[in-house]
Amino acid sequence: MSEVEVLIRIENGVGRITLNRPKAIHALNRAMCETVIAALLDWRSNPSVSSILVDHAGERGFCAGGDIRMIADSGAGDGVDAKAFFLAEYQLNALMFGYPKPITAIVDGIVMGGGVGISEPADVRIATERTTYAMPETGIGLYPEVGGGWFLPRLPGQTGVWIGLTGARLKAADTVALGIHTHFVSSDGVEALKADLLADAADPAAVAARYAKDAGPAPLAPHREAIDRLFAFDTVEDIFAALEADGSDWALAQLAALKTKSPTSLKVTLRHIREGAKAASFDDNMAVEYAVSGRIGATHDFQEGVRAVIVDKDNQPQWSPADLSGVADETLDALFAPLPDNEKWTPLA
Repeated sequence: MSEVEVLIRIENGVGRITLNRPKAIHALNRAMCETVIAALLDWRSNPSVSSILVDHAGERGFCAGGDIRMIADSGAGDGVDAKAFFLAEYQLNALMFGYPKPITAIVDGIVMGGGVGISEPADVRIATERTTYAMPETGIGLYPEVGGGWFLPRLPGQTGVWIGLTGARLKAADTVALGIHTHFVSSDGVEALKADLLADAADPAAVAARYAKDAGPAPLAPHREAIDRLFAFDTVEDIFAALEADGSDWALAQLAALKTKSPTSLKVTLRHIREGAKAASFDDNMAVEYAVSGRIGATHDFQEGVRAVIVDKDNQPQWSPADLSGVADETLDALFAPLPDNEKWTPLA
C-alpha cells in the first residue's frame, strides 16, 4: 500500500497539513490538491480549528513544484488531465489566499513553482537557512503561474520581473528582505516553533515573532537599483538591450541567463506580470492563469523544455522560435485569450 501523500489532522486547535511525498520533493499532483482542499473546506467553519499549519515530511525540501511530467504527457494529447490538475491547484491557491483563519507555511528547504503557490497565500511564511526559493518556469517553456501574476508584480520595484524572467534562486536573506517570506527561523528551531504553535494556535504571527532571527545581509541588495532600472521595460527586447548597454558584469550575467530561456516563455512571463499588476483580484488573476496554462502544455517549448530538463536531462532545449524576434504578438494573444464562459476557471464557493 502506497504512503499517504498528504497527512491531514487536527492538533490542539491547529489544522495540520504535512506534504508527504519526499522522494518527489513533495511535488503536487491533483489528488494532493484535492485532499488539501477538502481539509480546508472542512476546517473553515470548524470552531475547534483556530489556524492552519502547512509543512513537509523529510529533509529534502518543502515542495519542488507541480507534476510537470504529467502536464507534459497530457499536453501532448488531449490536455484533459493537465486542465483538471490546474483547476484543482488554482482552486487550492485561491482558497488559501482568501482563507478566514491564519495559515502558517514553514518552507524549510526547496520551494519552487507549485510550492510557492501553497506558501505565498499564507499569512505567516517562515524561511530557514535551508530555504531555496525560485520560479524557474521560463527554463522549461512554462511561465510563473500558481499566483505568480499576482505576487510577482507586487514585490518591491522590478524584483518580481527579474525573478520571473531569470528563474533566479534566492536564499532566506533575500526572500525575507523582499517580503516573500515574513520570518527567518533557524532550522534547528523549527520543531520548537511548531510545538509553540500548537500551544498558541490562535496567534501564529506572535509565535513566529518569538522565534524570528536576523537572516543576515541580503546578497541582492547591491543590485536592487540595477534591477529596478534595467527590468522596468514592457518588452523583453528592451530589457535585453538595457542589460547589454549597461555592460556591467552583473547585467551581462543576467543577459546570459535570459538567453538560455524559452523566448516564448519570456514574453508570456513579462506580459503576465505586467497585466497581473492591474488585476482587480487574485481570483481574476487565477482565471487568466487557467486559460494560459491550459494551452501552454501543448506548445513546442514546454514539451521540449520538459524533455531537456526532466526526461532526457541533457539541459539542451531547442527552443522554437529560437529568438525573441520570432515570437509573434498573435501567439501571445492566442495564449491569453479568455476562455468561453462554460470553460472558465472559477473559485470554490
